[in-house]
Amino acid sequence: PKMKEDSCLQAALLCLGMLCYSHALSTGLMNQSRPSLHGHREKGKEGQVLHRSKRGWVWNQFFVIEEYTGPDPVLVGRLHSDIDSGDGNIKYILSGEGAGIIFVIDDKSGNIHATKTLDREERAQYTLTAQAVDRNTNRPLEPPSEFIVKVQDINDNPPEFLHENYHANVPERSNVGTSVIQVTASDADDPTYGNSAKLVYSILEGQPYFSVEAQTGIIRTALPNMDREAKEEYHVVIQAKDMGGHMGGLSGTTKVTITLTDVNDNPPKFPQSVYQMSVSEAAVPGEKVGTVKAKDPDIGENGLVAYSIIDGDGMDMFEITTDYETQEGVVKLKKTLDYETKKSYSLKVEAANVHIDPKFISNGPFKDTVTVKIAVEDADEPPVFLKPGYIFEVQENAASGTVVGKVHAKDPDAANSAIRYSIDRHTDLERYFVINAEDGNIKTIKALDREEIAWHNISVFAVEAHKQHQEAKVPVSIKVVDVNDNAPKFAAAYEAFVCENARSNQQFITISADDKDDSANGPRFIFSLPPEIIHNPNFTLRDNRDNTASVLVRREGFSRQKQDLYLLPIVISDGGLPPLSSTNTLTIRVCGCDSSGSLLSCNAEAFVLNAGLSTGALIAILACIVILLVIVVLFVTLKRQKKEPLIVFEEEDVRENIITYDDEGGGEEDTEAFDIATLQNPDGINGFIPRKDIKPEYQYMPRPGLRPAPNSVDVDDFINTRIQEADNDPTAPPYDSIQIYGYEGRGSVAGSLSSLESATTDSDLDYDYLQNWGPRFKKLADLYGSKDTFDDDS
Repeated sequence: PKMKEDSCLQAALLCLGMLCYSHALSTGLMNQSRPSLHGHREKGKEGQVLHRSKRGWVWNQFFVIEEYTGPDPVLVGRLHSDIDSGDGNIKYILSGEGAGIIFVIDDKSGNIHATKTLDREERAQYTLTAQAVDRNTNRPLEPPSEFIVKVQDINDNPPEFLHENYHANVPERSNVGTSVIQVTASDADDPTYGNSAKLVYSILEGQPYFSVEAQTGIIRTALPNMDREAKEEYHVVIQAKDMGGHMGGLSGTTKVTITLTDVNDNPPKFPQSVYQMSVSEAAVPGEKVGTVKAKDPDIGENGLVAYSIIDGDGMDMFEITTDYETQEGVVKLKKTLDYETKKSYSLKVEAANVHIDPKFISNGPFKDTVTVKIAVEDADEPPVFLKPGYIFEVQENAASGTVVGKVHAKDPDAANSAIRYSIDRHTDLERYFVINAEDGNIKTIKALDREEIAWHNISVFAVEAHKQHQEAKVPVSIKVVDVNDNAPKFAAAYEAFVCENARSNQQFITISADDKDDSANGPRFIFSLPPEIIHNPNFTLRDNRDNTASVLVRREGFSRQKQDLYLLPIVISDGGLPPLSSTNTLTIRVCGCDSSGSLLSCNAEAFVLNAGLSTGALIAILACIVILLVIVVLFVTLKRQKKEPLIVFEEEDVRENIITYDDEGGGEEDTEAFDIATLQNPDGINGFIPRKDIKPEYQYMPRPGLRPAPNSVDVDDFINTRIQEADNDPTAPPYDSIQIYGYEGRGSVAGSLSSLESATTDSDLDYDYLQNWGPRFKKLADLYGSKDTFDDDS
């Protein structure tokens, strides 16, 4: 049945299109024309004969139905010229958009057919050009003319929503008709033709909670007092149907997820009427005792609950805070407890909503109360200091053992045990202080310097004498009071410059001072010159009375040639009691300046040169120096060339050159000039070690029995006696000693080259192997080679 209905609909639309086309031809709207050769005359207003052209071409817009699926091509229309006599001599040509592909023309009859199925949503119209030409000569008989083929729309596109799924929120308990969201669908069909694009909205799922406006697609609430706590999320299906919602129209659907947002329509409630808690008397203020919680089914800020204590004998001892993450009321200790004084407390706690909606105030009150009972437990408490912290003062440079202050703690238990004190050494690493363990007196161990450390922050422990596991700790701040023990000094390393042409009383530098002491012992600073130079002829000092001073020139006419540097002592005194002072030296350099006072040069030598010589003289001196240097270089070069021989013989060896050194030894008594131990044979280390003579410090006395008799004429006895005395006298020069240089190292392939141990005859040694040692040993090979080799060379 559906296929039959679609076929009937397409046939009806086709007939409708053909009817429109025929009507267009009959009304003569195809009005594009060219002048015809045949015409008739018409009189004008003044008798003028007017010629009206006869219309040769008759055109109009052609229409063709989209999505035509018939077996034959669709006839779009027919082109005909009035000069066509039907003899077939005229040929119709079609060009333009889709010509020959979508639209074809019968060149004899002029009939235009559509060969393909058209889609208006892809293209709504086509512009074509027709022309009539002579079939034999292709001569144009009519000028080209354009016409339009419009695609007639049919309902072939269903409505489509912008989104496949929508999400919307609406407050719970909203009034009926509250707007939730608007959904929009679109139809690709022609909205100007028929009802193909006329949409109507309806709800398929989601009733009876929601409804939709048929024309606008706005979804509204349909039931009152919808409760989020009962159901939070709803799923709604909306349909959009074209053809005005009538039968045969196409439709599309979308899903809308609607969430009820929360409002504060439920008060908080405690699940129980009484809470039991306990806390030790040793608990410190701020410690958590317990929690209470009221339940509120609302969420977000609508479910926020604030807790407060409204009554009870523990209002001064306890407090309650709200944990907004867990929605709990946290009961905390506000003051220290004493089990011996009071053993239990009672509180009345209230839980109330933070944000209340006035529209639902009738559902109130939005609060609830509960009773909290707290029991105090006995505990062994640590010592308690009388103060939460101590601040003491002590003068700097105070003698060791000076009392700084006293701390005091007591045992809160009934036993009231004795207390012992100690300093936390992590807070007094330098050990400046010591505390009396019995009474808590703090004293200094060494002198304190405020300029080094102005405040000392230490911690003192207190423990029971017999129970040292319980301890208390208190901070102690010790201020070091300043004493005027630092004299003022220059604030910086000043170096002043004064011009040679400086005027009298001209200021050329401003100085300031710095004092390490506190402000009470520092400024105001007083600047002055020492009494011995108070009448300094060159410079004077002016105290500006603002902790600065200005140095001025007393006279005119400074000269770098006479003196380029001045040292000015300045005395600086502070305002302490008693005042301290120091003498600081200001270095003043004399410099050359231009007329505006800008520095040019502070170098005295440069000044002398510039003052005594002109620029031309300096250039002449430099030129002379350069000429002299060139002459010296040429002379040295020529002298070296004369010393060099014209021919260098290859047989000469540079190793045969004699090099003379003008070094002189220390004489016969010099035995320490060279250490020849490295040349000694290591094989003799364990045996005889050659003696190194030194001059003895004692005087040798010859033995009496060795002296010759007086007036002895036996010369032989006299000489022997003197030799024996010389041999036995260590003090007699020249302290002879023998050094052996025979050792030349172990493992030498060449052996010893010394001639001391060589044989006396040439036949004992063979030096032929020297020929194989290369050119460096060629000279030795020629001198010590075999006789045959020598003869061959000769």
